[in-house]
Amino acid sequence: MVLQLKLRKIGNSVGIVLPKEALAHLKAGEGDTVLLTEGNDGSLRINTDKPEVSHQMQIAQELMQRYRNTLRELAK
Repeated sequence: MVLQLKLRKIGNSVGIVLPKEALAHLKAGEGDTVLLTEGNDGSLRINTDKPEVSHQMQIAQELMQRYRNTLRELAK
């Protein structure tokens, strides 16, 4: 599925309005929370929020912050 969407001003912010087809694909609706993540290739992905994934991401971010110097050295 490829959709071309326009950015719209919403209050003091800018947002994207997702059409019905995209919401159906995400199995999401008004009031639901979605996650915007970065892929390895620099792309952005939108997924529905899953509590277990959110918890895992929080732990991963804490570990990456805690061991950032070690990870930086390993990446060389």
